[in-house]
Amino acid sequence: MMQNVPSIERTESLAFRRQQIAFSNLALFVIATLLLLHAAFASLLGEPSRSVILLLGLSFSLKILEILWLQGKKEGISERVARMETTISSIGIFALAVSLAFLTNRDDSPYFVLLAIPILQCAYHCGLFSTILSVIASVSMMFWWNIHYFSVHPPPRLTEYLELGMIAVIYCVMGPLVWFLVDQLKGRQARLHEKIEELAEARESLIEQEKLAAVGRLASGVAHEIRNPVAMISSSLATAAYPSADTSEREEMFSIAAREAKRLEKLTGDFLTYARPSKPQRAMISLLDIVHHVVEVSRVRAAERSVEVVCDPMEDCMVEIDEAQVEGALLNLALNAIDAVERGGQIAFRSRIEGGVVRIDVEDSGPMISEQDMARVFEPFFTTKKNGTGLGLAIARGVAIAHGGNLWISSNRDGSVVFTMTLAR
Repeated sequence: MMQNVPSIERTESLAFRRQQIAFSNLALFVIATLLLLHAAFASLLGEPSRSVILLLGLSFSLKILEILWLQGKKEGISERVARMETTISSIGIFALAVSLAFLTNRDDSPYFVLLAIPILQCAYHCGLFSTILSVIASVSMMFWWNIHYFSVHPPPRLTEYLELGMIAVIYCVMGPLVWFLVDQLKGRQARLHEKIEELAEARESLIEQEKLAAVGRLASGVAHEIRNPVAMISSSLATAAYPSADTSEREEMFSIAAREAKRLEKLTGDFLTYARPSKPQRAMISLLDIVHHVVEVSRVRAAERSVEVVCDPMEDCMVEIDEAQVEGALLNLALNAIDAVERGGQIAFRSRIEGGVVRIDVEDSGPMISEQDMARVFEPFFTTKKNGTGLGLAIARGVAIAHGGNLWISSNRDGSVVFTMTLAR
């Protein structure tokens, strides 16, 4: 089972805890409301006696302790504990209702409304049989109290029994109906949880497949890039070894082999940088100094192609970054931009501060990147350059991510292609 998906047992345990806390709060609300109504309608119900107030106060305190106990169960409670707690709470409410009926000594005791709470609790946490038993017990208790009351205070009033019958019908419908709805919700919740687990497993499977596919693409790219210089080195050395080769030809072949070996060395270094990026060695650096340094360095390369490099006015700030890594990433963006524009083109540097993030834009006046290339521009070993390794942008993006930011193409149209790098301050 996926670690990021809570088990159904834990989900149910937390649900039981929340439900019990809700029922305890409901009991607190009903107890407080009944006492206030009793005091407000004292002319009809009689003044609440000290015994009634003490009993309600004690019940109120016990419910608060019950809530505190439940809140302490951070991992939730099991179904067995929930049922035990429901049983104890129901017995307590039944005892409270009967005791208040005796203390108030009325045929229509308002405190019997408390009996609806055990019915609801049983419907949530127990089976249909227990719910029906709770309904029968509640209705029986109300009828028993009326029979007892009228045996002491005759004659009986049929209207009271009629009212009790109506309440009994409500309870008989309410209990099974709530149980049915809760049972349906539990079934749907279980099916939903199963679907979530299946989805998580499928997601993990897709991630693993994507990882394997990425490794395959990476291995294919490495093999492709290494094969060409190795083949050139092998061919050059074989040609130089021909007895008929003269000195100048051998020197040319050795030069080709050396150039390809150097290219292979660069490719290997870039790949190691991409595959095992070093942890940023952060220090407080002036953003303006970094950008100006990259601008000055890139102008040397730009002059060879008659490309203008400009730096828009920007606000300076101190950033905690790895100077070498960020300069290397920005320089890579600058050199790519220089290669992308025609002679006489322009690249521009801009930066601004956006809250806790520094944004640096490198814009070139070259043609827009094709839609096909856009999807692969940050992919390792993808390049449109004749002698490129296809790792520069992938490394630059890795540097940005390591610094709490990102690298993406924020604008792509003819005459305005913008690479945007963000860094967390």
